[in-house]
Amino acid sequence: MTRYAELCAFSNFSFLRGASYPDELVLQAEKLGIEALAVTDVNTLAGVVRAHAAAKKTGLRFIVGARLSFADGTPDLLCYPSDRAAYGRLCKLLTRGKRRAAKGACDLSRADALELGEGQLFALLHEDPREPKIAETLRDFAAAYPGNVRLAAARRFRDDDRRRLNMFAATAARVGVPLIAVGDALYHIPARKPLQDILHCIREHCTVDEAGRALTANAERHLKAPREMLRLFADHPGAVEETIAFAARAQFSLDELRYEYPDESAGMSATPQAELERLAFAGAEARYPGGVPEKVRKALVHELALIDQLSYAPYFLTVHDIVRYARERGILCQGRGSAANSAVCYCLGVTSVDPALVDLLFERFVSAERDEPPDIDVDFEHERREEVIQYIYGKYGRARAGIAATVITYRTRSAIREVGKAMGLSEDVTGALAGGTWGGGSSGVSPERVREIGLDADDLRIKRTLALSKELIGFPRHLSQHTGGFVMTRGALEEVIPIGNAAMADRTFVEWDKDDLDALGMIKVDVLALGMLTCIAKSFALLKKHYRLEHDLASLPSEEPAVYDMICRADTLGVFQIESRAQMSMLPRLKPRNFYDLVIEVAIVRPGPIQGDMVHPYLRRRANKEQVRYPSRELEEVLGKTLGVPLFQEQAMKIAIVAAGFTPSEADGLRRAMATFRRTGTIHQYREKMVEGMVARGYERDFAERCFRQIEGFG
Repeated sequence: MTRYAELCAFSNFSFLRGASYPDELVLQAEKLGIEALAVTDVNTLAGVVRAHAAAKKTGLRFIVGARLSFADGTPDLLCYPSDRAAYGRLCKLLTRGKRRAAKGACDLSRADALELGEGQLFALLHEDPREPKIAETLRDFAAAYPGNVRLAAARRFRDDDRRRLNMFAATAARVGVPLIAVGDALYHIPARKPLQDILHCIREHCTVDEAGRALTANAERHLKAPREMLRLFADHPGAVEETIAFAARAQFSLDELRYEYPDESAGMSATPQAELERLAFAGAEARYPGGVPEKVRKALVHELALIDQLSYAPYFLTVHDIVRYARERGILCQGRGSAANSAVCYCLGVTSVDPALVDLLFERFVSAERDEPPDIDVDFEHERREEVIQYIYGKYGRARAGIAATVITYRTRSAIREVGKAMGLSEDVTGALAGGTWGGGSSGVSPERVREIGLDADDLRIKRTLALSKELIGFPRHLSQHTGGFVMTRGALEEVIPIGNAAMADRTFVEWDKDDLDALGMIKVDVLALGMLTCIAKSFALLKKHYRLEHDLASLPSEEPAVYDMICRADTLGVFQIESRAQMSMLPRLKPRNFYDLVIEVAIVRPGPIQGDMVHPYLRRRANKEQVRYPSRELEEVLGKTLGVPLFQEQAMKIAIVAAGFTPSEADGLRRAMATFRRTGTIHQYREKMVEGMVARGYERDFAERCFRQIEGFG
């Protein structure tokens, strides 16, 4: 049986080069019987987490690597860290190149790679065996790191292939390094070749007609089975065998990244956990000067015990410190999202949802059974958020803090425009085709729509454009900085993730996005900007200047009848959350008269309640046109405030717990599966359990189905 490890493959995170997703490469490699796979994107590790996650599911051995491309003319080097320390040096190397270049670029020299090459396995890859720098570079690296250097060779299916391979073999023998076979794959299957041609044209700003011989001459740059690679390297079988021996030495796995959150000051206490408990109970006393309600005290004890169990106290102290800094400088801020389910966050002053007045579901925020870090989103005035960001950089240093990445992908219109341009279509035609799309889906433009636009749906170039643009939708275009998600580490962040410059001055961001960080259990702190907080801050300033009234968010009158009169008339232009047409249409029907009514108003105009057919029953009951009925006494406590109709995601989760027998963590797993069901298809694992569980406990199947559809609408 032939054994082979593919050590050189581009994913589409080699932007506008690779024509396959990382997971597609992994799945195809496993299907072909390839023993191990390295995704070697150019000067980046942006796609490795996705490939790693896919490989764990299939059982394929994944090798972390990158293709180093140099600014000083040094031939490309494939680089694979052999252990955790070497991986840290690779990240540091890529960070160095990115920090000295503009956003999206990487300026590396041979000296950089030699300096940080300890523990790396190198394979030099070049197109032309006559290039004199090949031997020179091999000698430099072989002298510095003996035994760790190879000369890679790939077939190009040209008439000079045999001569090329023989020349590479001769160079390797002369320098004294082994020859190693690589596929140098640009895509996982041959069918992606046309898309790769388009990517080349987009990158080079030319049309397919103009590209000519710059495009690959065939569709052979795909992953190949071990037997096929042995056949292609029949004159040099040792080069195929060497892939297994070389891959065996690349032992580093992303599973070894033991993330360590920064140590936070214990302040007046012995440990961060003790300090968090002190701050939480002190905050509770301040929140409830008349005495802390027993319900809140129990919630604090429960949450703090779980936080202690999961060692999350430093994270909560970080968020508390950031909020403290903002408030000391008069910067309005407010926590939101799932953190609103936390009594600890309320008592720390991070959120404003009083746990004495609402039913919390802390497991939606933090769970011992769910292997995920907590996620606290804090909004700041958008004009002053930069002060907070620079405070974080100043406190932790840029070597230990960076903003997470966001992967900017091709959407329907941008894909049609780019592909149309590469296909040589005129701007008016591509504009018409792009304008013929609706929404953000990936369905593209139908032939009927093309005819409606006034174009020939049978035109071969138009048909090809639409087909290729549909393939391009969802492909990453480039990395950008997250809106405010900070990741921080105890040690050097640049030895965990490569860090690059953002387009904005004084901003840096890491190469991994939120999903990548979550997959590796890395905690981020979301420092977000909200324009409405700036408006409120300026309103406070105007009140003080013209009326000598001083207010903050806590001192504002909470239930002003005249304000609700305006809201009931839908006089809400410019009012955050209730200014959309859909909200303004609902306001006169719902007639909110207090803050909780507004909470319902915002929640009800969402896909979940609409899809679950919950809106009209609630409105009828609110208008006394329908009797309020509860499916059971145990659900009356869950649904009492919404007249027996589940409107909130938390209510749907509690129904799963109370009525279907879910554990809190199972209920959160249901929510998360629903949120991603269109992409991951895991929802079937929960549907039967919830619906049948409710039916078995005496609930009507129709009600159970509607509850399930309601959660599904949150996807």
